[in-house]
Parts: sequence; structure tokens; C-alpha cells
Amino acid sequence: MLGIEELSSYDRKLVNRARRLEKFLTQPFFTTEQFTGKPGRHVKLIDALEGCERILNDDFAQVPESALYMIGTIDEAVA
Repeated sequence: MLGIEELSSYDRKLVNRARRLEKFLTQPFFTTEQFTGKPGRHVKLIDALEGCERILNDDFAQVPESALYMIGTIDEAVA
């Protein structure tokens, strides 16, 4: 198994993009309130898809992964 530093720069970008997308897709659902302690939220499908597209376009390459965790819309990551 390779470490991240052993990957090519292209592959590192790809892995970082995938990790950010994974964090973004952990949105606060109503069914997980009791486990996360965060209130559930409704996020429109178009907003979720826009966030995914912006992450895949590297618009959030400089934003820490943790800023994308358990948020609603992508704009909350920079707030």
C-alpha cells in the first residue's frame, strides 16, 4: 500500500478531491441526529449536486476537509 506522498501529483489531487467529496456527502440527516448531536437539515438536490460539481472542479482545494464535514450547502464551507 502506498502513502499519499508516494503518489504522483495528479493522483494526490485526485485523492484530495475524493476525500473532500466524501466529507461533503456526510450531510446532517434527521435520522442521524441522535448519533451526531447535530440537527438534521433539508438540502435541495440541486444544491447538493452543485456542491459536488464545485468540489470536483477543485473550487475547494484550499479549504480544509474538516470544513466540508456535516454541512448543508457548499457555501457553508467558507463561512
